[in-house]
Amino acid sequence: MNQQHTSEQPADIVARLRATFRTGRTKPVEWRTGQLRRLRAMLTENGADLAAALHEDLGKSGTEAQRTEIGFTVREIDHTLDHLEEWLRPEPAPVPAHLGADATAWTQYDPLGVVLVIAPWNYPAQLLLAPVVGALASGNTVVAKPSELAPATSAALARLIPSYLDIDAVAVVEGGVPETTALLAERFDHVFYTGNGTVGRVVMRAAAEHLTPVTLELGGKSPVFVDRGTDLDVVADRLARGKFLNAGQTCVAPDYVLTDPETAPALEVALVRAVEAVYGTDPAASPEYGRIVNERHFDRLGALLGSGRVVIGGGSDRTARYLAPTVLADVDPASPVMREEIFGPILPIVTVSGLDAAIDFINDRDKPLALYVFSDSEETRARIAAETSSGGLGHGLPLAHLTVSDLPFGGVGESGMGSYHGRYSLDTFSHRKAVLAKPLN
Repeated sequence: MNQQHTSEQPADIVARLRATFRTGRTKPVEWRTGQLRRLRAMLTENGADLAAALHEDLGKSGTEAQRTEIGFTVREIDHTLDHLEEWLRPEPAPVPAHLGADATAWTQYDPLGVVLVIAPWNYPAQLLLAPVVGALASGNTVVAKPSELAPATSAALARLIPSYLDIDAVAVVEGGVPETTALLAERFDHVFYTGNGTVGRVVMRAAAEHLTPVTLELGGKSPVFVDRGTDLDVVADRLARGKFLNAGQTCVAPDYVLTDPETAPALEVALVRAVEAVYGTDPAASPEYGRIVNERHFDRLGALLGSGRVVIGGGSDRTARYLAPTVLADVDPASPVMREEIFGPILPIVTVSGLDAAIDFINDRDKPLALYVFSDSEETRARIAAETSSGGLGHGLPLAHLTVSDLPFGGVGESGMGSYHGRYSLDTFSHRKAVLAKPLN
């Protein structure tokens, strides 16, 4: 078993990993795939330990931990292993005639060097390890910074990763703001941050000192448009499952619903049925319903409950960090719940006159990480796709685009920059180098 280097300062860690990278040992595809297979083994052999940590931090059930964290990352690894050699092949480029018929040109992926991955607390295993998959597949060395707000998962990852991966190529740094600040003072070749826009700006400022490229996976208020005439039982079921997964603490969770005044009352009734069907009449007793990460976030969410009429939910227990799945109606667009990303189990319904008003409502606000549309009208779907901007667009099913490895995942504007998953991770963590060759004779 490997052993983690101890008592190292950030500068020493980065220097050690950079020295490893310069030996060239991380570049062969055999090293990359070997590390990915070991990471896969770590997840499959220690799934129970990781699930227990996720339950301690966020109240996640074993099923949810497997589906959204452990199994999710295993699927990302498997997809990468299946395609990596194909992705890494040089891509020929046509050569202008004036360079001669014997000239050839191509592009090739070069690894960047030392990558820093800073993870959030809401999916603390997946959102640390999925970027690490891309960084290793690209031939980089990696500093992995798990979230201190999910301490059990952070400790588990810090213990397991050095036991499976090359300790001279992958380092785990635990801690909070001081440790993260110290890391950001170092020169990396790429910084990958998942979190909120406030910290995203801090990351960008620090990276700018070294002209280091960054990927920012942020968030925002992801809207849902429910068109009149849709099957509201199907809509409500899919909304309830997407919104209240992980107690609403998902960056691409539906943040609020836009629909017309005639559809809203029927949608309220359907949502009550859907929540009870998924979590029962007492969600606090449901093994599938999670908890708020800490009391600070619990208090923040509790202050938003007065922003509308409670259709279902509203119950809470601060000691247990429990906040019931809650739907609010008659919500004023200027109310507190509409001023910030909710990031919790509260779903406001805002009424608008129709599609034109919904598009204006969305465009008057920051570009969201995701936008969801429930409509049977091809014209409606086409108009929203053409007339709005969002990181991702889902028709008829929230969150699902995140699970497709061949789709890029990322934001736009305030919701982030850059993307990853599958081949797009290779684009993020590599330099696509242009090469031209012409014989001397």
